[in-house]
Amino acid sequence: MVATQNWNSNVTITHIGTATAIIEIEGVRFLTDPVFGPAGVYESMPGVPLTQVQDPAMKLEDLPVIDCCLVSHEDHDDNLDTLGRQMLDGRHVLTTMDGAKKLAPRPAVQGLKPWQTVELVLQGKKFTITGTPCMHFEVGEVTGFIIELDSFGKAEDGRPNAVYVSGDTIYIDELKKIKEKWHIAVAVLNFAGVVFPFQSRGGEPTMITFDGASGAQLFKDLEADRLVPMHFEEWTHFVELKDDLRKALDKAGVAEQVTWLSRAKEVRVL
Repeated sequence: MVATQNWNSNVTITHIGTATAIIEIEGVRFLTDPVFGPAGVYESMPGVPLTQVQDPAMKLEDLPVIDCCLVSHEDHDDNLDTLGRQMLDGRHVLTTMDGAKKLAPRPAVQGLKPWQTVELVLQGKKFTITGTPCMHFEVGEVTGFIIELDSFGKAEDGRPNAVYVSGDTIYIDELKKIKEKWHIAVAVLNFAGVVFPFQSRGGEPTMITFDGASGAQLFKDLEADRLVPMHFEEWTHFVELKDDLRKALDKAGVAEQVTWLSRAKEVRVL
């Protein structure tokens, strides 16, 4: 396991499916992009059905207490579905500015602009969370998240150590700015190399999520320590599945820094 400078904390991740995971930091649990519906056909966008081929590994009733939900975007069923919305009631929720309006009137929902920072006190611990820019579709908002905690410590150059959760995005140059302010100890990236229009609909494809090569490039550009892949199975519109993703990360020279998750199993990352 790659060491992180001055790190005095612990991070575990329990993968539930797609981009849904419990990220536990010193007993505080963040839930990312809650999707808990069964396998089936969903239509987030009119005329564009998405097929989920595998049930989530956990049901709502299986979950431990969740302190905060991180919703990268609320308008796609593979990132927030009907059952997942139940997790937002009565909890801290961070999402996009547009998403905060659509998820109202829940009182604890906050929208983040790119590079906007908020502080949350969860179980007596003060977390600092910053929204990051994303490019998914040309329309609609998506955000990633940078999580800081004092016990994460600082790199030798004084930058705070942090956990980065990418949300659905492709590689954009603006993301390289992350390195200017933070040292990323853990990068949780959403892959699958999804293109739109989706394969079955024809047309000139445009990539809308990382593939292995571009995600690995960002990971290297950020000089991050651990790479945790998510969002590369369970849906038929996903292009680069686990075997191909593994090969791409190996080709990029980052395989030894990758922590693979197992469904419904808590995995120690740092």
